[in-house]
Formats: sequence, structure tokens, C-alpha cells
Amino acid sequence: MANVTAAMVKDLREKTGAGMMDCKNALNEVAGDIESAVDWLRKKGLSKAAKKSGRVAAEGLVALAVDGNRGVLVEVNSETDFVARNEDFQKLVRSIADVALRQGATGEDAEALKTANYPAGGTVSDAIANAIATIGENMTLRRVAGLQVSSGVVAHYIHNAIGDGLGKIGVLVALESTGDAAALGALGRQIAMHVAATSPLALNGASLDPAIVARERALLADKNAGKPANVLEKIVESGLKSYYKDVSLLDQPFVHDNAKSVSQAAKEAEKQVGAPITVKGFLRFALGEGIEKPDAPDFASEVASMV
Repeated sequence: MANVTAAMVKDLREKTGAGMMDCKNALNEVAGDIESAVDWLRKKGLSKAAKKSGRVAAEGLVALAVDGNRGVLVEVNSETDFVARNEDFQKLVRSIADVALRQGATGEDAEALKTANYPAGGTVSDAIANAIATIGENMTLRRVAGLQVSSGVVAHYIHNAIGDGLGKIGVLVALESTGDAAALGALGRQIAMHVAATSPLALNGASLDPAIVARERALLADKNAGKPANVLEKIVESGLKSYYKDVSLLDQPFVHDNAKSVSQAAKEAEKQVGAPITVKGFLRFALGEGIEKPDAPDFASEVASMV
């Protein structure tokens, strides 16, 4: 039996919303593997969350920079939220986003961005090092990504904004169209707000990671084991369609009008735009997602152990 710790139980409970004993039993059943424990709870119908999101556990800022048909997102982390309110830090993050846009960043190569020239001199890495020395707190450029379309717009939205293009969640949505740019931008902003709220995993079912689809298929089959093969296949396919509506942007109910999907909303907007619209892609950065922040030290216990 695996050595299941209280920290592991706490982590699984936060991810799934299941009870403490259920989480402990799940971890014991799968030899302590968190991901397998999530699946075990879902099979038993004990998990309250159909999908888990990365735990936001780092401070700093997400920044975006957009110029017509192209845009970029960057995330720069700091140790405390206090630094995110520092004007010098905000200027640094905003400038890094501008450098990324100027470099035409459409990939995810943060290391390449670090070597790019910084407006005030030196490289982006030099600018970060100078900020660390000045502000007195460790900082890191964690990631960068961008979108571009040949014609159309890259719309954007910042959630929990603390400045122009700066906040806790940044979203870009690429819409390809030859129609009216203003109308296209308005639609794009609505979709970007939708992405911020729902955090889809992919543009559509076809673009989902095959491993995620296979895992969901296996879960559905396992939960309905014992049914005739032809019935089971229909149940699994129906379940996958429901899953796509939960995690695929174009299949999700539009948060501004849940009577239609995002793809239907884009289709209807073609009348105002005056041309066909294709949602080419989206990016969503949530500050610190997937980074574990160490638990606050228990100073009382430390003192007791020293005594």
C-alpha cells in the first residue's frame, strides 16, 4: 500500500471536491497516483468536478499586446502579489509583451524571448535581472504565446485588470474574416470573455489531445461496463458529445446566450460582419496555473522542534 500523506489527500480533495475519506480510499486504491485517483473517484461518481483546472499558486502578472491581426500573451511571475502592484514591475511586464509582439512571437519559446533586445538596453533577461536587484524579489518570465491570422482580427480580454493589458487572466481569440473589423472585434471580445469564464481545453473535439479523448472514452466504458456492446458504444459516443460541449470552445454554450453554441453565435454574426467568419484559435493564460506554491511555514511547529 502506498504511503498516502495528508498533503496528498488535501490536493486530491481540492481537485475533485470529494470527501476526505473518499480521497484517501482512492489514493490507496491506485498506489498514491493523483491522476489515477481522480479517475477512480469519477468512476465511483464521487468527484464533483468533471475536469480539473491548474491550481493558481504563483503571483505576478499576465500581459497581452495586440496589433490588428496578431497578438501575444506573456506571463511574468513574482514571489508576492505586492510586486504586481509595483509600477516598475508593471512597466517591465508590459514592455516584455511589446517586445514579444515586435518579435512576432507565435510559438511558446520563452527562452528565445529572454535573449531579445529590450527597449532600455540589453536583453529581456537583463531587464528582469535589473528589476530583481531593484525591487528585491525573485521574478521569472514563465511563458509566451501568440496568434496571427492572414485577414481579420485577434481580439483580446483581460480579467482582473490592474492596468492597460495587465491582469490575472489574459485571453486572445483569432477570427479570420474579410468583413467589418469593428463588428468582428466586438464578437471577438465576447468570445474572449467566454474563454476567460469557461477555460476550454481545445477549439473543437477534433483538436482535443487524443490522450484526453481516449481517457474519457475509457472512463465512460468503465462506468457502463456490463451493457451489450452495441448499447455501450452508443452510450460512449453520446457521452463524448456531452464532454465536447463541456471542454471544446466551439461546442460550448455561449455564455452571452446559452441557447446557442459559440460556433452558432459566430455564424449568426456573419450578417453584421458582412463576410464568413472562422474562429481559428484561442489562447488563455491564467496567472500561476499549474504551479504549486509551498504551504505557509508553520512557525509554531518550527519553534517547538528547535526547543
